[in-house]
Amino acid sequence: MTLQISQRGKEYLKAAQTLLHTAKTMTDQAIAAQLRALADDYERRAERATLDDAAKALARSAER
Repeated sequence: MTLQISQRGKEYLKAAQTLLHTAKTMTDQAIAAQLRALADDYERRAERATLDDAAKALARSAER
């Protein structure tokens, strides 16, 4: 089963992409590593948000 990324998930992924892009332009590798770690966290948040939103949508449809 495949899920479409929810709007909330897309926003998290957009933030993650911005963080990764910024990390690539950094000369300070310590800060770049922190930005990459934060981007990884946002990618996990995107996945959780998509799963949560799908579960909520399924629960709403089951109520009907």
